[in-house]
Amino acid sequence: MSKLNEVKLATATNITTTYAGEFAGEYIAAALLSASTIDDGGLTVKANISFKEVIKKLATGALVGPAGCDFAPNSSVTLTERILQPVELQVNLQLCKYDFVNDWESQSMGYGLGQTLPPKFADFMIAHVASEVAQNTEFNIWQGDTAAASNNSFDGFEKLIAAAVVAGDIPAGQAIGGGVALTAANIIEKLSDAVEVIPAALYGKEDLFLYIGSKAAKLYVQALGGFAANGLGANGVNGMGTQWWNNGSLTVNGVKIFVAQGLSDNKMYAAQRSNLYFGTGLLNDTNSVKVLDMADLDASNNVRMVMRFTSSVQFGIASDIVSYT
Repeated sequence: MSKLNEVKLATATNITTTYAGEFAGEYIAAALLSASTIDDGGLTVKANISFKEVIKKLATGALVGPAGCDFAPNSSVTLTERILQPVELQVNLQLCKYDFVNDWESQSMGYGLGQTLPPKFADFMIAHVASEVAQNTEFNIWQGDTAAASNNSFDGFEKLIAAAVVAGDIPAGQAIGGGVALTAANIIEKLSDAVEVIPAALYGKEDLFLYIGSKAAKLYVQALGGFAANGLGANGVNGMGTQWWNNGSLTVNGVKIFVAQGLSDNKMYAAQRSNLYFGTGLLNDTNSVKVLDMADLDASNNVRMVMRFTSSVQFGIASDIVSYT
């Protein structure tokens, strides 16, 4: 059988598939929760928000005072609320089966270099779209801006934190305006500046991270390798140059570094993971994943993909965040 005939045979099979509500949740989870910041454990995930969730944080003043016979309240209680309301989003995409059938055939026959992919063509298409949604979600977690151009599905942490700085919710001393681009020559100084203003009550917390972008991480590895900006200098950690690092963990002045792929190059934030939230509704009735084979409708070899889901981000206590921009 010729290769052309093989393609015709594959595309003649109707692959229309529909998942709705909680049955779509597995596929939507694969799309949303594969965003690197989520997948690597950088956020607290609220996975089953039907409409919106109120994030309440309780803060108290000094609790301990001198003993006495009478009840004398000697502390203040502050209750803060922020709203995490996932935004309804969708993917409408049309693909040609010819563009994917060869890859699917080779992988379903075991020629995928050790990678196991779904044997059903419909699942293969869903996996392809899910990977694209994951990348888009990672971008929006940090740089999303609904007032900007396309590809901005919800407001990300950069916009939300910037608004908190303007409103004075983040103390002025914890909002650092860098003013210069990060380089291998200044990266250690700038990372240290951010750590320096972390509130004492947060320093040393298990889930405290300094979130930086991939460019800043590469600059830090380069700086610790001793080659700095011009490729000269000492050989850094253990005399190994930049080869000292092998995708292990990074820290600065006792604070763990989290490399967030979607974060802008010259920005960084210090926060607890338990203070940063990603919200979605994996069990919502409005969720749906559809693969529509158009062959029976218009005799074409096109496949239409429809995915509907919800997602957004929010932080809890603004005063527990350090912003470097």
